[in-house]
Amino acid sequence: MAAVWLAPVSIEPEHVLWSGPKPELDRPTLIAAFEGWNDAGDAATTAASHLAGRWGCVPVAEIDPEPFFDFTAVRPLVHLDDSKARRIDWPANEVRVARLDNAGADAVVLIGTEPQLRWRTFTRQLISVAGLLGVERVVTLGALLAEVPHSRDVEVYGATDDEDLRAELGLTPSSYEGPTGIVGVLASACRDAGYSTASFWSAVPSYMPAAPSPKAALALVNRVCALMGAPVPTLDLEQRAKSYEQEITKIVAEDEETAEYVARLETAWDNRDRHADNDDTPLSDDPDRLVAEVEKFLRDGS
Repeated sequence: MAAVWLAPVSIEPEHVLWSGPKPELDRPTLIAAFEGWNDAGDAATTAASHLAGRWGCVPVAEIDPEPFFDFTAVRPLVHLDDSKARRIDWPANEVRVARLDNAGADAVVLIGTEPQLRWRTFTRQLISVAGLLGVERVVTLGALLAEVPHSRDVEVYGATDDEDLRAELGLTPSSYEGPTGIVGVLASACRDAGYSTASFWSAVPSYMPAAPSPKAALALVNRVCALMGAPVPTLDLEQRAKSYEQEITKIVAEDEETAEYVARLETAWDNRDRHADNDDTPLSDDPDRLVAEVEKFLRDGS
């Protein structure tokens, strides 16, 4: 049963600013990522920005920030342009689109900032945009702090309540109950509006919460590319991920207590590479542990 506050997708959203005519797209997938609580290590927004750039996405619309942000909490930024004129940059939620050759579906990429105010109205704007652009499915991206070592592969947890997507992508149904961010609200609202939805989360080491993680972003990029059937070049992200790992290793080595903690994480990681009852099944195929990390992160906050 759809939530009563969802607007019909045919209604022109009142807080959306279009930059031109609405494009004609082929069965597009909406990919959404937001700065803030859902974006540990900037991994989700970095991944979405990388995809948008490599796919050649062009801006078509943005959400007016005025109704949705407390500007004393998320302040606009003043910049000087080449002529020294002042320009104010407001918190942005921008919609970009790209036609993807040979992928079978085009892309709509939303890169934004989690709002403080009127989440239901904000979500209603996005659902109306999705309807006007002909979106068929919605994928949200997130990143969480977890007890994982920076020196090992990044896990990506995928969940969906859609049975077809579950079978197609090998995902699990979400059983999470507790606090949520705009990613969870948007996914729930899109599902209630009739869209197929999926969510991908990557894990960022909890002992380096302030460090941007291109390694976690790369894992999300690879997961979305597999979903879309539209690979993108990732050499720059791979190089940044390698540098990130090397730099974190140096920082960890400077503190004996942290180094011991990371060594314990690495040992635990290596010892769980395979199920004890099935040596042919990688543990990364079993989402239970990362599900627990996701739920802990969402309940405790970042």
